[in-house]
Amino acid sequence: MKIHGTNQTNFNPYKDILKKQSQQKKLNNQEDQLEISSEAKKLQNKNKTNYHREVRIEQIKQSIDSGKYEIDYRKTAKKMIDFWTGK
Repeated sequence: MKIHGTNQTNFNPYKDILKKQSQQKKLNNQEDQLEISSEAKKLQNKNKTNYHREVRIEQIKQSIDSGKYEIDYRKTAKKMIDFWTGK
């Protein structure tokens, strides 16, 4: 007659915990990923200024620094009115 005690060789109460821990480690080792949608790419390209606009902005900056920049108040007022009235 063979008597086997409570400690059987194929019984491991910590086996499930070890599996869960190894799976968690695998999940933690994954790298973050970034995916930019096509709509976001379009918006990024839309915000880039073109060369001619950059040149004009630089000219305005230089004329402001030198004190030669003149403001057309009528044109400014017209644009403000158009903006606020939705034209």
